[in-house]
Amino acid sequence: MAAGGTGSADTASRILDAAERLVQVRGFNGFSYADVASELTITKAALHYHFASKADLGAALITRYAERFSQALAEVDAATDAAGTVPAAPAKLAAYARLYVEVLRSSRMCLCGMLAAEYPTLPEPMQVAVLGFFDDNEKWLQGVLEQGRTDGSLRFAGSSLDTARVIISSLEGAMLVARPYADVSRLQAAADRMLAGLISTSNTV
Repeated sequence: MAAGGTGSADTASRILDAAERLVQVRGFNGFSYADVASELTITKAALHYHFASKADLGAALITRYAERFSQALAEVDAATDAAGTVPAAPAKLAAYARLYVEVLRSSRMCLCGMLAAEYPTLPEPMQVAVLGFFDDNEKWLQGVLEQGRTDGSLRFAGSSLDTARVIISSLEGAMLVARPYADVSRLQAAADRMLAGLISTSNTV
């Protein structure tokens, strides 16, 4: 991205906002620079000034999305710890599921979930970034699952890594199926059922 002043940074942010929405609604291959330029009433040359190629724009989108998601997870940890929630692990898993629900409620899809569907066609740097997003989510979920297994608030067979992967796959898949119905309750119901299967009978979220 080219360097610039405050105005330049604002334009770059607006470009990312518009492109993120387009990816979450249409997919990465479903929009062009012309679509972004038209939406923001700027020239394609201005787009290329900030992001030389669509691949550069895509990589920047994933980086920003991953940073925001990571911050959201940090806030889940902080809020749960501050509330003194016992047991904390089930509450964290419920909050994690709500992140997906709120994205669908805004008529969008998980950015990296959309990109995963187009993975074979993405430039290599974007492929690496998409994998990094899911790896980071798996790592966070592993920690929560191990916390819950240790304090007895969660129950699951197999490794925490396998279970973390099941959680992500279940939420991404449920979001995808709920989308054509425009029915957030389908995703919420799937998340609730999944969580119920993980929470020990002596604990509630």
